[in-house]
Amino acid sequence: MTHPTTTPTPRICPNCDGFATVAITTGSRDRHGHLPTLTANCPACNGQGTVPARRVREAARA
Repeated sequence: MTHPTTTPTPRICPNCDGFATVAITTGSRDRHGHLPTLTANCPACNGQGTVPARRVREAARA
């Protein structure tokens, strides 16, 4: 009997710990008094927060 295959769940990115996008303040204010921010994405996961799960290899059969 065949067993249904399940896709492995993605794991949290080890580089950003799941916080894939951050807001960085520029330190200055615009003419309206707002504090502008820049967004930066994690380069390892491209702003997703997860990376594909690794496949578990079967041991060699004798």
